[in-house]
Amino acid sequence: MAGFVEQLWESIFTPGPTPTLLIATNVTFAALQVVLFILLIATYSAHFIALSVLSGGLWWSINWFANELNAAKAREEAEQARSGRTLARAAEDSETEVETIIPKNNTASTSTEVEPVEQAGDLKLRAPAPQSSFESKSAASTEDEWEKVSESGKDK
Repeated sequence: MAGFVEQLWESIFTPGPTPTLLIATNVTFAALQVVLFILLIATYSAHFIALSVLSGGLWWSINWFANELNAAKAREEAEQARSGRTLARAAEDSETEVETIIPKNNTASTSTEVEPVEQAGDLKLRAPAPQSSFESKSAASTEDEWEKVSESGKDK
């Protein structure tokens, strides 16, 4: 039991559906269905039937999604194995050692020249502020910004 709990804790941080996590999910949903059935018997309330149907649908969808993820992972691994064999054969045919084959992209739409960026607006250079031993450069610029804000407030 302690081993299962440890595996469950580790599977939380592992990407994808792990078998331990799926077992815990299925046991939890089965227990929920049992509790909802007991409450239905005890109260004869139709609400528990609705909750059981919703819970069952969620349970089924979680298992379906986990199976789809596992199938996609298997297809991806098979594709990588095939492309790995193709790359190995291509590397054997040439004398140059190549790790990967890079597909040729359409380079007609890209520009190889650097276009200069035009400056928009007027730029004013700041006058260098006298540096005192107690003020840092950022403190002076902050004070300048506050002065600008207070001046624009007076204009209104």
